[in-house]
Order: sequence, then structure tokens, then C-alpha cells
Amino acid sequence: MVGGSAAGDTAGMTTTAHPDRTAAPTLPAALRLGPVHLTVTALDRSVAWYQEALGLRVHRHDAVTAELGDGDVTTLVLVEDARARRPGRHAGLYHYALLFPSREELARAAIRLSLARTPIQGASDHGTHEAIYLPDPDGNGIELAADRPRELWPTPEEEFGGGGPRALDFDSLLAAVAGEAPTPHVAPGLRMGHVHLHVGDIARGLAFYRDLIGFEVWWAMPSAAFVAAGGYHHHLGFNTWRGEGAGPAPDGIVGLREWTVELPSAGDVAAVRERLEAAGVPVQPSGRGLLVRDPWGLALRMVGAGA
Repeated sequence: MVGGSAAGDTAGMTTTAHPDRTAAPTLPAALRLGPVHLTVTALDRSVAWYQEALGLRVHRHDAVTAELGDGDVTTLVLVEDARARRPGRHAGLYHYALLFPSREELARAAIRLSLARTPIQGASDHGTHEAIYLPDPDGNGIELAADRPRELWPTPEEEFGGGGPRALDFDSLLAAVAGEAPTPHVAPGLRMGHVHLHVGDIARGLAFYRDLIGFEVWWAMPSAAFVAAGGYHHHLGFNTWRGEGAGPAPDGIVGLREWTVELPSAGDVAAVRERLEAAGVPVQPSGRGLLVRDPWGLALRMVGAGA
């Protein structure tokens, strides 16, 4: 496992100038991401894999649904559809990122992968964060990440304008926990860090996620954009790497069912709802929040604190 090549959000991409910020309302800096919901084909197999390979704890497991996380906060919800097909060249999930609370916890995760003989697809140092990439048993893309302190982050121009991410230094990462016994489970503090989507058009994606939802642009290029709240490097990435003009996913596909944005208050959710409704975008009320679909039918749930 150790020694994977660099891979990730900017492989093979040509950058452009950092776009001007819009005057649109922005999401609150206290935003955080909630659970990502995925369709899998064999729930028991997936739960066992997430426990062994990633060290996640099972919060709930019934016949067709399981909730997993750090023992306290749920970051992942798995839903079984035994007939689901692998995705094709359409919109959908590129990967989701499990964000560890420290570099040491990412190192412990790397050791778990090695002990479980779990193949990875790549590993990168983005400057803002270090990352390991791998698929789950159904091919759902996963990033395991740990942020560097904000005062050490490169600017977007430095991060994206220097030829892309560097290969992750596994020797340095593993040195952070040298001499420790392996740990079977993630420690408290694991959260959803970001979601990265395949879409059909970057301009349409920005018109929805920046101008209506309220994310700010960290960086954009012809084939990808990275947006966030509060100056974060990205809570959401979206790309056209499956082809310009990619359409919505058909029904019955493995992958993303919905992802979640948690806002500080119900008033913050109401402000987003007003923007969406003013633009004629259908919004489905959902408890103390809302459910909305982007131009490719990808579902985003937005909830207020305590929902």
C-alpha cells in the first residue's frame, strides 16, 4: 500500500486565472458537511470493508441501511440496492473525503490500509492537505485526508499554479506515529471534509453552487471548480472529467444518493431556500431543512443546527 503515486483533484488539468468573486450572498463560515449517503450492492460486505479497511464504527445497521462514523458523529450512510449498476459516463460521485482530525490520525489510517492489504489508487500532498485515494467495494471513490494548519496553506494560485499536487511523502507521514501499535478504529473527530462530483458543465455548476447555494470560489479551471465557505480550500469540487455535457445519472446506479450541508441556523437555510425559489429551482421541504437537486439531479440536503 505504501508508496502510491500522486493522484487527485487536479491530475492533468490546465489552470486558468482565479475568477472574480461574485456579489451573491455567501454561506456562513461555520458551515460543515454532514453525512454522505451512498448506494451499495451488498450492505454486509460494505459494512465489513469499512470496518476493517477504514476503521469506521457502526452506529446503526438494519436490513438495508447502515450508518457509520467515529462512534459519535455519522459521516456515511449506506443503502443497499442489490440490482444497482456501476456508473457510466454521466454525472455522479467522483469521491467523498473523510477528514481526520490530525495528521497522526491519517497516518494510523494508512497503517490500517496496509494491514488490511487494501489497494489504493494514489496519494497526494496538496499543500492545504494530505490525501490518500481508494475505492470501496462498489467503486465509490474515497479520499482520506488531513488538513495542514491554515497558516501553512498555500494560496489557490500557489496550490494550483505550480503543476498540481506533489506525491504524498509516506515516510514522513508514518514517522508521525512511529513506534505505536496499530489501532483498529478511527478516533473521535472524524468528519466529512468535502464532496467532489462529476458534472456536465462548469459554468452551470458555478451558477448553481456559487450564485444560488452561496459557496465561494477557491479556484476554478476549464474542467473543474473548487468552492467552499469561510475561506476553506473546498467543501465541494466538481469536474467535467467524464466529458463535457455529461447528463444526469439514470436510476438504479451505485454511488451518491445525497450529501448534506449543515448550517448554523434555520434562518441560514431559509435564506438559501429564498434564493432557490426566486430562481425557480424546485425545493423540497425536509424537517428543519430542504432537499434540492442540482442541474444534473444530484441531491443536496441542507439542514439547520440541531436538525
